[in-house]
Amino acid sequence: MDEQLGELLEELRRHGVEHDAAKPDRLDRLRNLEPDTAGLLAVLIRATGARRVLEIGTSNGYSTVWLADAVSATGGRLTSVEIEADRSAQADGNLTRAGLRDQVDLRVQDAAETLRQSTSGQWDMIFLDAERPAYPDYWPDLRRVLRPGGLLVVDNVISHADQVSDFRALVSETPGFTEAVVPTGAGALLIVRDPEA
Repeated sequence: MDEQLGELLEELRRHGVEHDAAKPDRLDRLRNLEPDTAGLLAVLIRATGARRVLEIGTSNGYSTVWLADAVSATGGRLTSVEIEADRSAQADGNLTRAGLRDQVDLRVQDAAETLRQSTSGQWDMIFLDAERPAYPDYWPDLRRVLRPGGLLVVDNVISHADQVSDFRALVSETPGFTEAVVPTGAGALLIVRDPEA
């Protein structure tokens, strides 16, 4: 990552922290990813050579910039989905400032619809950072659309363990998937679909 992009990301991080501190209602917050988790995602994309990456939960595009920079290194493309149009517009501006807008397909769409429309095995990697109570309903399609050998990363599994417990139980009961928790940031759950699955 070049210095200019690093400075922009630090600016966006500081803005997110200051913005969220002034918003008592969590739904009004940007709820940006922690930098160490964002860095982990970027390394995972590069290490796996992921070219077809889906982000569920764009917000203002802080994590999207990290992911877009990583897919530019693999020759890939990022699709990022956000249900709130104003947040997606903020992400559009931040990606443009980063010089990465051409790497990303921004969609204002419900995540469930995006997953339903995705073809089987379409995604090399999926980053899930949305409304946690919906995750169990997403699981059948998440399983279907993740390619064999593909990686699903779920944020906030330590900070909000109670809110993802039903989802984690579904994952652990599903044959053909391997998981591990990385205790960085708010906790990242890595789920790999077995190559033969």
